[in-house]
Amino acid sequence: MPRAWYKCAFTCFCFKFGAPDNADEENKENLNFGLAGITQSREEWKKFKRRTRHNRLRDSQQEKQPYCCPPAAPSKIKVPAPQPIVKRDRRQNSSRLSASNNRELQKLPSLKDVPPADQEKLFIQKLRQCCVLFDFVSDPLSDLKWKEVKRAALSEMVEYITHNRNVITEPIYPEVVHMFAVNMFRTLPPSSNPTGAEFDPEEDEPTLEAAWPHLQLVYEFFLRLLESPDFQPNIAKKYIDQKFVLQLLELFDSEDPRERDFLKTTLHRIYGKFLGLRAYIRKQINNIFYRFIYETEHHNGIAELLEILGSIINGFALPLKEEHKIFLLKVLLPLHKVKSLSVYHPQLAYCVVQFLEKDSTLTEPVVMALLKYWPKTHSPKEVMFLNELEEILDVIEPSEFVKIMEPLFRQLAKCVSSPHFQVAERALYYWNNEYIMSLISDNAAKILPIMFPSLYRNSKTHWNKTIHGLIYNALKLFMEMNQKLFDDCTQQFKAEKLKEKLKMKEREEAWVKIENLAKANPQYAVYSQASTISIPVAMETDGPLFEDVQMLRKTVNEEARQAQKDPKKERPLARRKSELPQDLHTKSALEAHGRAEEPAPQDGR
Repeated sequence: MPRAWYKCAFTCFCFKFGAPDNADEENKENLNFGLAGITQSREEWKKFKRRTRHNRLRDSQQEKQPYCCPPAAPSKIKVPAPQPIVKRDRRQNSSRLSASNNRELQKLPSLKDVPPADQEKLFIQKLRQCCVLFDFVSDPLSDLKWKEVKRAALSEMVEYITHNRNVITEPIYPEVVHMFAVNMFRTLPPSSNPTGAEFDPEEDEPTLEAAWPHLQLVYEFFLRLLESPDFQPNIAKKYIDQKFVLQLLELFDSEDPRERDFLKTTLHRIYGKFLGLRAYIRKQINNIFYRFIYETEHHNGIAELLEILGSIINGFALPLKEEHKIFLLKVLLPLHKVKSLSVYHPQLAYCVVQFLEKDSTLTEPVVMALLKYWPKTHSPKEVMFLNELEEILDVIEPSEFVKIMEPLFRQLAKCVSSPHFQVAERALYYWNNEYIMSLISDNAAKILPIMFPSLYRNSKTHWNKTIHGLIYNALKLFMEMNQKLFDDCTQQFKAEKLKEKLKMKEREEAWVKIENLAKANPQYAVYSQASTISIPVAMETDGPLFEDVQMLRKTVNEEARQAQKDPKKERPLARRKSELPQDLHTKSALEAHGRAEEPAPQDGR
């Protein structure tokens, strides 16, 4: 199961999203996006999640055992005693560099307590009051009274625009956008993980925004405004422009997952309401992806941006525009090669599958790109690729399957032979998919000769017993498909094995011939005798003669004999100055120490 994906499911931001009022200004593609937000997108995402969850749960093999699968041996590993959990404080940071100078807020009367004629004026006063910024990091306990005044004002305005009609008048729009910009658009703090290593939601604590009590209410207020029936995009587009969208997209790099979730929903609403900004939003998201792939390899909001794109892709009109196909091939597919793929892979796979459901002719370039980016040494990433590939095969057309089946199953044969049992296991689970098996059955004449050697070889040599059972299952299914073809592959495999044995025998015979030729050389006895006395000899043909070797041995023996005659001959000791630092106390103690065998010094000497 992906770690952080299902906690923020795609459907959490698709509710209440209807077709825009002025959809007639755009083409059919723009209208489809509004419908996708409440119908197709939600239903397709649920189906995708069910398929993905089913694929993950199958790994346990509790309900669907393969044919001839032997029972797993009981584990004998001793489980260590549970350690006490040390609760760590959540890391907090603030991107706000300075607070407002005048922070003394006056509590204004409630909106419901004033006459309707004065409500608009009071509403604007409260919006301007909420533009005051406070410090939540260096001194969290400061200005508590005025912080509460701002929080209460934001909460009241959220309830006010939610439960009242005709309160969003034209003068309100610039004030709301200004208040949102003052509170939200800021320089984000430096990343706590600048190297871009993979974030693990189960192990790593995210850095939370310290000013979140106020920021959350600002986000909620702005979302209620966008979702209000009284909201008029024709008036708001004067203030929610390209600059506003660009600053909003920059906030997606926030490390606080709560803020990224609100940003995701906010951008989704803006994309649906403002038809003129759609192309610009897609272009700027592309730029973020390009910078992430080819420059930084670090961005905190890739998963959220892909979720938004999943809904956008679902609403694309048919036939697909060329710019959308380029986006798939040049942006989405290269995202597979980034090292932090696991953080956003479920969302990326969903986008790819959406494209293939729209246009099946894209299947071949997509699969070939996946094979191009296939990981060589990172087994968990390889399992992710296998998961995505099965999702693609679930929606592939038989005519497109024929184009990619040979390179695809050559890669699957390598995966089956992988010493990492999870990779081999995930590849062999393809044989439990009924639709994939129907495709294999229709093209068994091409697929079985590719897969048979890997299956047969690993059925005997793989170290994991579970893999043996899954391989027996695959072989049994192949046998039931076409018994004659299976027998032909068996005979062909045996012939190849026999050919390999004959080739090895020829190599051994060639080495024997080389050894016999060496023995026929006149100098063979010299070199063979030299090897028995372990004397290193150069490999040139003009090496030392036998007489020279004998002379060397004689000289060595004489030197050894001479050394044994004078065993007590004193030799000067070679002393080397120590490189270690000297201890003065130890040095003085050694100088004062007299050896027992040394005679005491006499006077006059």
